[in-house]
Amino acid sequence: MFNKQMKKKMLLQIDVAKEQAQAAQVKVSQAALKPDDHALFSDSMKGIKPLIQDTIRKTKIRANKPKTQANNSIRQESAQREHFFSDQFEPHIADEGPTRYIRDGVSPYELKKLRRGDYEPELLLDLHGLSQETAKVEISALIAECRKQHIRCCNVMHGHGKNILKRQLPMWLAQHPDIEAFHQATKTWGGSAAISILIELTTKEDFC
Repeated sequence: MFNKQMKKKMLLQIDVAKEQAQAAQVKVSQAALKPDDHALFSDSMKGIKPLIQDTIRKTKIRANKPKTQANNSIRQESAQREHFFSDQFEPHIADEGPTRYIRDGVSPYELKKLRRGDYEPELLLDLHGLSQETAKVEISALIAECRKQHIRCCNVMHGHGKNILKRQLPMWLAQHPDIEAFHQATKTWGGSAAISILIELTTKEDFC
């Protein structure tokens, strides 16, 4: 009889200890303990073995990107116009001086304004670390976004590095039908490591 009572008492103490441990763990997970609570927490945990967490692993949660009609429209337009970026075609671009280009029929004054920094870029694109194919996609998407937001001027940072993108970027831009002109950026916007681009906006609404 005595053994049964002792056993029952011990089981009860174990249950109480478990409840105390669970309550203490919940408290800790909800908020950091105050300095005065550390002693109380230590006393309540005496004789109780902490649970070892070895079954749950943190995984990266993929954020669901909202698919909007506008985003799809931009992607479709940029995908359609990406084929303008040929690596074989070499348009006529001045070899001497800063990188510059103006499309036939566009006023030379527009190029002058780009050079002086009269046009301030409203969208910026950094190509550092991108492959040529990825860079083409990003540039095409940038141009499509400029047209969507009625933005006249944007800026592309190609950097220096091995000069691959610096050499290819003007070739690609000169082939795109929505590019009126481009010029090496002013020092404020990257200097020789960037290009300022003038986008053609075809309707009156585009300038609103």
